[in-house]
Amino acid sequence: MNPTSQTTGSPNSGVSRRDFIVGTVATGAVIGGGLGAFYFGYEKAVGSPLRVGVIGTGDEGCVLLGAINPSFIQVCSIADIRPYNVWRAFHGDYSSDTALAVRPGLMAKYGWKSEDEARRHVKVYGYENGGYEELIRQAKADGIEAVVIALPLHLHAPAAIAAMRAGLHVLTEKLMAHSVDQCKDMARVAEQTGRLLAVGHQRHYNLLYANAVDEIQRGTVGQLHHIRAQWNRGNLPGHDSWQQPMPPSVKRDDPQAKVLRARLADARKQLYGATGAAIDLWRNRVEQLTAQLADGAVNAKQFGYVAKEIKDGSGKVVYRCPATEELIRWRLWDRTGAGLMAELGSHQLDAASIFVAAMHGGQKQMPLNVAASGDRPLFPPDRDIEDHVYCLLEFPAPGYDAKDPVASRKKIGVQYASINGNGFEGYGEIVYGTKGTLVLDREQDMTIINGPASPSSVKVSGAAAGPTMDTQASGGPVAAKNAAMGPKVSRGYTEELEHWAWCVRNPDPHNQPRCSAKVAMGDAIIALTANMAAREGRRIVFKPEWFDVHSDETPEGMKPSIS
Repeated sequence: MNPTSQTTGSPNSGVSRRDFIVGTVATGAVIGGGLGAFYFGYEKAVGSPLRVGVIGTGDEGCVLLGAINPSFIQVCSIADIRPYNVWRAFHGDYSSDTALAVRPGLMAKYGWKSEDEARRHVKVYGYENGGYEELIRQAKADGIEAVVIALPLHLHAPAAIAAMRAGLHVLTEKLMAHSVDQCKDMARVAEQTGRLLAVGHQRHYNLLYANAVDEIQRGTVGQLHHIRAQWNRGNLPGHDSWQQPMPPSVKRDDPQAKVLRARLADARKQLYGATGAAIDLWRNRVEQLTAQLADGAVNAKQFGYVAKEIKDGSGKVVYRCPATEELIRWRLWDRTGAGLMAELGSHQLDAASIFVAAMHGGQKQMPLNVAASGDRPLFPPDRDIEDHVYCLLEFPAPGYDAKDPVASRKKIGVQYASINGNGFEGYGEIVYGTKGTLVLDREQDMTIINGPASPSSVKVSGAAAGPTMDTQASGGPVAAKNAAMGPKVSRGYTEELEHWAWCVRNPDPHNQPRCSAKVAMGDAIIALTANMAAREGRRIVFKPEWFDVHSDETPEGMKPSIS
């Protein structure tokens, strides 16, 4: 069985992916389970579940825990140095009903009645006993076969390389790594150790996007010639989803510290007056907020996080960031994150590259060049990253030939923007073809518009659709009141985890994750080079050597350290 097949049914069946989704759902063929095994060509079980350690149980790590199918994966250990994240990993995220739906916690996932019972099955590596490095050192003794990594970006490469050298298979969150030389190091270690390395660009397992690829390949929208994508968010100073609350013990004058205290005081008041089932709800919220305050006890410097100062042009210090702030707000700093292009843009440029590949028989294409810009009109000097980024990439269209004066103009343009301060139009992609337009909106709706005719659509609506790619960034799925609109159709997390576990259990050169190291490295090169173009205000031409795992050439000029 070929797990990377791009068709459903027999090759000549004429059954489109959209027909498959609608038909399968209508017949109830997947009640109680996901569509992945039917749709992407792997088995519905793996024998004994893969024994896994989860490294990093923050926002995205807990989403991954919530997407696990226990028939495929058994979580045997977790590592996170923040008490807040450890608590959520077991109990779930009670900050809202939507958060709990996508981060239900290990107790709900495996049916454990208490945290004490859960800890008899799951070993915890927190700040008191060494964190993720100790989990990897003890993996074999704990019976761990593989790890899922959802750490801050700068730790993806160190953790993945250490895990593979310890004999563990790896699924790491996107972006693959903080720099291209680190991506090449990871890919080379995977080759040297024979370990399976997958990267979490979940749109490779997203049914709507797979359906879109099928429609493009069938010629429904004609010749694809332009793609426009965006991810707009309403974040503003004082109301920024990436500027997480700081414990008062770390930064007493931080405005968000006051918010955290006020939330805890209100939760205690609500618990005092609660009755019935509400008692459990408010008790959990009090415990979760208490755990968030306990993050202040972490010695972040001990785990490699650093304090920093931001100065103005005269040398005056205008902002101080303690090490614990770098830990908690890692997305805001260049040393630990890579801004909007890494956290948001990488998903949509990955989707764009998938659509472009569909025009080339499924073969991923190297982009030709990128021009980009970024600016900071909104937020004060309390971060490194830009408020807005914009970029324009060119990919080769079918028939492109750089040496031919006519064929060298056959290109597909990809326009991308991500802004803060105004969330109008949200996020999504528009694919322009000569026969029609394909619109993907918030990973919930796919609409095909053929000329002036009324659009036809396939919809996956509301909370039933599962988590978004980055619930912290996008605000999560819409309210659960829409759940009755349709059956559960995952956006890709569950299928990604299932297929990775299936590939580990069925070792064969043909059984590879859909987002392998080579594919993910290409996505990282696009996002990181776009960042360079934005910071330097110039157009950058991509070099083929950058995309070759065995070449030492990288956009940043830093050579891989592993030969």
